[in-house]
Amino acid sequence: MKTSSPPNKRTRRFFGVAIAATAALVLSACSSGASPAEDEAPADLVDSGQGIETVKVAFPGSLANLYIGQESGILNYYLAANVQEGLVSLDSEGKFVPGLATEWEMTDDSTYVFTVREDAKFHNGDTVTPEDIVFSIEQAADPVASPGTSFYLQGMASAEVTGDNEITVKTENPNASFLTNLSNVGALVVTQQAFWEEHDGKVGTSNSLLMGTGPYAVTEFSPDSHVVLDRVDTWWGEQPPVEQIRIDFIPDENTRLLAAQKGDIDIAFNVPLKQANSWQDISEGRVDAVNDLSYAGLLFDHEVAPFDDPNVRAAIATATDSEAIVEKLLHGYGEVATSIMTPESLSQVYDADAARDVLSNLPHHSFDMDRAKELLEDSSAADGFTTELTYPNTGPQLGTAAQSIAENMKQLGVTINVREVPIEEWLATIGDGEHGLGFMWYFSTTGDPAEVSSYLLGAGNDSHFDSAEAQRLIAESDAALDPADRVNILLQLEEENHKNTHTSPLWWGQSLTYFSNEIGIKDFSPFTFLGAWGPQLYAAE
Repeated sequence: MKTSSPPNKRTRRFFGVAIAATAALVLSACSSGASPAEDEAPADLVDSGQGIETVKVAFPGSLANLYIGQESGILNYYLAANVQEGLVSLDSEGKFVPGLATEWEMTDDSTYVFTVREDAKFHNGDTVTPEDIVFSIEQAADPVASPGTSFYLQGMASAEVTGDNEITVKTENPNASFLTNLSNVGALVVTQQAFWEEHDGKVGTSNSLLMGTGPYAVTEFSPDSHVVLDRVDTWWGEQPPVEQIRIDFIPDENTRLLAAQKGDIDIAFNVPLKQANSWQDISEGRVDAVNDLSYAGLLFDHEVAPFDDPNVRAAIATATDSEAIVEKLLHGYGEVATSIMTPESLSQVYDADAARDVLSNLPHHSFDMDRAKELLEDSSAADGFTTELTYPNTGPQLGTAAQSIAENMKQLGVTINVREVPIEEWLATIGDGEHGLGFMWYFSTTGDPAEVSSYLLGAGNDSHFDSAEAQRLIAESDAALDPADRVNILLQLEEENHKNTHTSPLWWGQSLTYFSNEIGIKDFSPFTFLGAWGPQLYAAE
């Protein structure tokens, strides 16, 4: 994929999916969603109040660059969250809280005024200035300097210093998601202008590392090997109990498991489903299986026959037994999706339980083989057809789902040849104009309710359809600054998707994260690892 030219909407979102999937990430934190492992979890841990010299973390993928503007995978975001900050951040419930801005206000529908924190310092001890923040915004918006984040700020009109501790950011049009884009989960991780210029913008490398304002500084980075974060005394927040976080990149599943069994790992992301029992059997640790911000669904290319026929699309969606896939093939580690939006993405308006109630009432395709047969008989492919469904070798759960779908469609006279392919080949099939049936596996970094649906249903989508109604609803949701109004519009967008079966939701993902019983974590939620999670760790007793 080329990243040297300005990315359009589709390129930016596709890039985010690519990097997340490349790392095989079924990652994140927890929510109120049910988990098969909950009954096996130990009693609540107690904070001993003691300090911790080093916490050893295993990432399931490697990093080549630490700056999210250059490499924007979810692991890059998780690491940067401890090192660099935006103007705002998200708390454990997904709500906006101060970051480098202590407060902010909208003076009109397109103008944000931020008061910059006076006690913020860079890791080198220099005071953060409004000029540094504006400079960082400009670099994040530059498609050459920051191809991984520039999409988020395409709608920005200007950013300027308007007072001793004040900056003003204007958007070209009202944009309901723009505040998220000025957080560390969107596009903005503030650095020092002098540091950036000293390294000619080539930051995040083993030679330049990162300059930030967070509770930890990067002190060592070996690409494809490890990174070391050391606690600083310059952070404006309360000093964390953990002095050092060492993150080792261990892509091989068996190597990660062996390291945990030997006691060499305190935290491990992405415990594979097939190894869950082995990880749970580690006597000195625990596995938390919880909802994350990921979405898995079927993608139909409307330019490829017979998937240009809505009855064919609806027949496949109706012949898909998502409940069986989640319960039997995913071993309960997931939730049946009734929409593209996840419950947690509605956190600005609803808590997780209320969101599930709202989303469960949306029209969706329920498993019904008789109805699927009727739909197919009324379609242009009544005599059946043959197609291919690929899935990435980094997503075995997609493979099990594909086999289930193929078995059901076989009963209707449709042959689906399931094929596992390398991640790069799988990504190349998405929207290639040849594969009419595919998977969409999307990991949200912002938790914004429109992030996934605007990608799947918006202009330039990979399904190659153009719906004036969908475009109207997306535009209205972008301009709706009241969160409740915005969610209501996005619910209408979900109904529009169901009516045409542009794409078919399968499940909302869960992550399995391993913790040593010597380590506790506070306020664990789908948003925990998107904020400064180092200070949330404590020594358990």
